[in-house]
Amino acid sequence: MKNITRALQNKAARHARRKHRVNTTIKATSSLPRLIVNKSNLYTYAQVVDLSGKVIASANDKAMKKGTKTEKALEVGKTVAKKAIENGVSEVVFDRNGLRYHGRVKSVSVGANEAGLKN
Repeated sequence: MKNITRALQNKAARHARRKHRVNTTIKATSSLPRLIVNKSNLYTYAQVVDLSGKVIASANDKAMKKGTKTEKALEVGKTVAKKAIENGVSEVVFDRNGLRYHGRVKSVSVGANEAGLKN
């Protein structure tokens, strides 16, 4: 039991280090908001947030029924990009939120690029 607890602590520490490293290198400005990606075991979420913390656009895959998680994440990227473009944002800084750029996180970025959002 002790090894399981230590393994979970190490996993959380690695995630915290990645998140800190990402947040220190990303430079968001008032004209260049962040596209923040978050995921749970079931769903993928994406938000475009400006420097003051105001949410410009958001999307998730809770209503989507068909497809794999990666395909749904691609649609989340396209949806959030369309909403951001409608609100006057054409370029963002991609914030993977400490997650690895792989799978669903990568699909959100690709979907946003396909819909016309530069990141």
